[in-house]
Amino acid sequence: MTFTVVTLLIAVALLGVPLFVVLGAGSLYAAHAAGLDPALLVAEMMRLASSPNLMAIPLFTLGGVVLSRGGAPERLLLVFNAGFGWMPGGLAIVSLVLCAFFTAFSGASGVTILALGGLLYPILRGENYSKNFSLGLLTSSGSLGLLFPPSLVILLYGIVAGVSIEQLFTAGLVPGLLLLTMLAAYSAGISRHIGISRRPFTLSVLFKALRTGMWDLLLPFGIVVGLFGGYVTATEAASCTAAYALLIETVIHRRIGSASQLYEIFRETIILVGSLMIILGVALGFTNLLIDAQIPMKILAALEQGVSSQLQFLLLLNVFLLVVGCMMDIFSATIVVVPLILPLAQRFGVDPVHLGIVFLANLEIGYLTPPVGINLFLASQRFKEPMLNLFRAALPFLLIMLIWLMLVTYLPYLSLWWKKI
Repeated sequence: MTFTVVTLLIAVALLGVPLFVVLGAGSLYAAHAAGLDPALLVAEMMRLASSPNLMAIPLFTLGGVVLSRGGAPERLLLVFNAGFGWMPGGLAIVSLVLCAFFTAFSGASGVTILALGGLLYPILRGENYSKNFSLGLLTSSGSLGLLFPPSLVILLYGIVAGVSIEQLFTAGLVPGLLLLTMLAAYSAGISRHIGISRRPFTLSVLFKALRTGMWDLLLPFGIVVGLFGGYVTATEAASCTAAYALLIETVIHRRIGSASQLYEIFRETIILVGSLMIILGVALGFTNLLIDAQIPMKILAALEQGVSSQLQFLLLLNVFLLVVGCMMDIFSATIVVVPLILPLAQRFGVDPVHLGIVFLANLEIGYLTPPVGINLFLASQRFKEPMLNLFRAALPFLLIMLIWLMLVTYLPYLSLWWKKI
């Protein structure tokens, strides 16, 4: 009977039934099969509602939507191009940095591809970058900012796993910068190989761009200083982010002013946050039922028969998470998978903060892997190219990211350096 129900739930999920409906049905069935009161699910939702970090999610989301609607991507492109365009592969590096910056605030790689793809692709092609390189760079860049503050998936992981969000933000900095550096070095090498000319550096152009974009640049700087300096909590930083974004777009740049624009911004934010909260509440109740049924312990017992070291566990974990990443979106995967793997990782001595970075790094790469890589689908829609062509174009970037994943996984110091200070 249980196998039949699980198969049915998977089938309806593949048919497009909303995830919270599938998880809710599974939770109710699991509660009934275990003879438990379904009110436990409501109690879990109440526990979620009392989480002190919960308010950071809608506030950071609001800030990201405001910046996106207010023209921040265009202003930042001018700044980064004026500052880095003179370097070998300058425009490609600018694209990487801009996509990472935008993903960190928007919280979703798909938004980055859809919003910036149309802006950056013709510029790259106009600078004589090949079609494959341009498509590969933009497709892979959509998820680069997931490890930088104020990334929503880091907030979500911290809430689900019960790990300090400030520590996760700190831990993600070095791995995130390392990946950017590796991809930037590759882009610079390609630019030299195909003979892309450098743009001359002009101080007056840089100052002009900074006058326009300096207010946008101050935001991430303020978040980093506030969080890592211990001046604000994640929730306070989120409140400041939302208020600051509204200030610069309504008062300074005046790109948002009408009541209809504000209505659309709040409506988009509510839809994004509401859908996430419904899934989060139901999924946490479901995973608690799984824990009550000792599912993680049973998996651990099975693993212990063939896994004898932390190295073997991490290797299997990477394979498993890469598969999960290409089949599920990162928010759903975080909610469903993290409570199951956390006790297993602790059993093998993996630091929960390090586990968070490894988890997100795997799912970041999973966006680019067939058969259901979300970035491939979205890029195919945005650039009107077959998914297979986009996968081939992104393959060099994917290989670099896999090397980076190995470094992040097996060199915990990259994530935990701050503990040594």
